[in-house]
Amino acid sequence: MTPRTRPTAARRLLTALTTILCLAVVAVVNRPIVVLATDRYHEFAINRLTYKQTHGHWSLLPVPAGFKINAIHAALLKTGKVLIIAGSGNNRERFEAGTFRTILWDPRTDRFTDVPTPTDIFCAGHTFLPDGKLLVAGGTKSYEVLATDITHAAGVMKIKNESPDFGARAFPKGTRFESADGRIYLTRADVSVPAATKMWHGTQTMVHAGEVEVWVDALEPGDAPIVKEPAQYKIQGLKGDDTHNLYGVADKISRDKQEYGGDKTSYEFDPETERYARTGDLVKNRWYPTLAPLPGGDVLAVSGLDQFGRMIPGINERYQVKKKKWVAVPQLRRTFPTYPSLFLTEDERLFFSGSNAGYGSATEGRTPGLWDVRKNKFQPVHGLRDGTMTETSASVMLPPAQDQKVMILGGGAVGDSPISTARTAIADLADPRPVFRPGPDLPHPTRYLSTVVLPDDTVFTSGGSSGYRGGPYQGRQRSDLHNAQIYDPRKNAFREAAAPAVGRNYHSEALLLPDGRVVTMGSDPIYDRSGKNPGTFEQRIEIYSPPYLFRGDRPVAPTGPSLIERGKKATFATPDAARIQSARLVRPSAVTHATDVDQRSVALGVARTPGGITVSIPSKRGLLPSGWYMLFVTDGEGTPSPARWVRVK
Repeated sequence: MTPRTRPTAARRLLTALTTILCLAVVAVVNRPIVVLATDRYHEFAINRLTYKQTHGHWSLLPVPAGFKINAIHAALLKTGKVLIIAGSGNNRERFEAGTFRTILWDPRTDRFTDVPTPTDIFCAGHTFLPDGKLLVAGGTKSYEVLATDITHAAGVMKIKNESPDFGARAFPKGTRFESADGRIYLTRADVSVPAATKMWHGTQTMVHAGEVEVWVDALEPGDAPIVKEPAQYKIQGLKGDDTHNLYGVADKISRDKQEYGGDKTSYEFDPETERYARTGDLVKNRWYPTLAPLPGGDVLAVSGLDQFGRMIPGINERYQVKKKKWVAVPQLRRTFPTYPSLFLTEDERLFFSGSNAGYGSATEGRTPGLWDVRKNKFQPVHGLRDGTMTETSASVMLPPAQDQKVMILGGGAVGDSPISTARTAIADLADPRPVFRPGPDLPHPTRYLSTVVLPDDTVFTSGGSSGYRGGPYQGRQRSDLHNAQIYDPRKNAFREAAAPAVGRNYHSEALLLPDGRVVTMGSDPIYDRSGKNPGTFEQRIEIYSPPYLFRGDRPVAPTGPSLIERGKKATFATPDAARIQSARLVRPSAVTHATDVDQRSVALGVARTPGGITVSIPSKRGLLPSGWYMLFVTDGEGTPSPARWVRVK
């Protein structure tokens, strides 16, 4: 038998090249087959148990067609249900039709129900009250109008009443105001102007005019009625002294863009009745406000746009929870951009991380710092890298809350800038002179990142986009980021998590469920995938199961009291007492626009007892505000139990 000779190197190279060429041709001709095979392998890979134990797993929630809404706000209620608020859902037609939506989703049964929604709470503020009700305040009074769509000059008219003698004066919609050159402007709404008030200063009597503001539109289209300087206007149809006592004043009348106008309605949503209950109105109309819980249970409302789309210049107010009433707090004057991230600290100050959702001055009010709301003193916190890129960033109080560390992640430049950052930074608020120190960079520059505190003392981050509202970034048509990470504060490092199927950017939310999963929803891209046409709101809901749900048997949820007190101990029964290493109280989320001032995880002291555990509750209300929490117990492998709801008094 003739022995085989080994092919030469040149022949081996030719054979390899021929094989590669043939495979390439087969791949091109059979592209659908290759793609199908790749997709099937990917599905196989991400569904392996070993993969889930390291990276977790995503699944899409089947939402019935009648309950697919534009998720703008989301909150986890003490009943375990998720309140999903759209209001008008950033849809002008629904706003003008008065069609506002809120739905409830029960994760235990996947049942959806509708909730009557009385006004447009699109872009309102919200936070939980000590009794578990969700306070919702503000929202949308009017939609924005772009300059290209404005045919008639318009402006804000301040109607003055200098007479103290005849009470308030009512003016119907369409009341005519006349300029010195004879131009006519009509009011958009009915208004009532209060009477002037008399004040005595010694022997001197002073009269302070009553006033009210209202939009006016020019009767004549085009640019001719534009007024660039402050001017006074007479009200047509008045006689006698009224012609002098009643008049209008406007700073300008233009064809500039008209911003969203804020509403002043306020509600408490009751998880038991599953209905909104009207409370006293806000002092100021507010759109894009933050509601920050205070140590004693009251709530502070800060920032926002007023009813005419103007930034509210540092005028804040307080909700008196016992009276269900909003009151002015002129002593707490401080300016913030809209939706500022404010965290209640152990020493009962509010920490502004710098994160915000836009609107406002590019410089004023954007410095991070600690705000003492008892003395209205502000201590700046410096050292933030990319400090001008805090808009649409995310911020989170790292677990456990006793460490008093707040992390800021990503963000972009002011406005609709295409610039964004991968920067993270951490402020240690336990330091008497805190500064930001660098954290690990995100995998990509990111806006609109979702951050969720997990019961194993890590933080899950997902979604976001590099460009403004998912738009172009460094040559890409769409910039949604289909990646997720888990941040470990103990290692100060991210590790990769399973990738979501759905991209999320502006108007998206994520929150922790009582069973330990994370739900993500929403996203309002500016363009479709072609980068040319308007985007469509993302109505799919996706759920992430973290790695700890694939490690075998979980500890059983503890049983015991539903009411616990700060500074005291409480005993809970569990058959897994021997394996319990830690316990956490996790405050449920109320999130919108990447702003979630509620979520925090507070560590409890744990001692084993026969048939259970005894936990020690921290005493400081700044660390552990009153309200409802999810109690998780965790074993030595970091596997948490399902949650038990408890109320902290």
